[in-house]
Amino acid sequence: QVQLVESGGGLVQPGGSLRLSCVAPGITFRFYNMAWYRQAPGNQRELVAHIISEQNVFYSESVQGRFTISRDNAKNTVFLQMNHLKPEDTAVYYCNTNKFGTNFWGRGTQVTVSS
Repeated sequence: QVQLVESGGGLVQPGGSLRLSCVAPGITFRFYNMAWYRQAPGNQRELVAHIISEQNVFYSESVQGRFTISRDNAKNTVFLQMNHLKPEDTAVYYCNTNKFGTNFWGRGTQVTVSS
C-alpha cells in the first residue's frame, strides 16, 4: 500500500502562484514514477504533469510553460510549482503513482483561482 499526502492548495488570484507538495512515506521513492492530476467540478480527472526524473517530465498542453513538476527523492516528496494561474486551473489536485498496474491516489488538495 502506498500512502500519498498532498498539501499546499488554497485560494489565489489570477496570475498568482502556488506550490503543491506530495509526501509518500515508507516507500523507496526513487523507484516510483509520480504524477499530478486534477479534477474540476463536472469534469473528468485529467493528467497535469508526470515525472520519472528531472530529465524525464511531461506536461499537459494546458499547463506547459506555467507549471513545473519536480521531486526530492531524499524527502520522498514531489512538487508542483504553479505560476501564472488562471481561473480554469481551479480544481482538486491529486498526487498519483502507479506500481505493478495499481494506481494510488492522495485525498487531493483544493486549488481555487479567483479574484
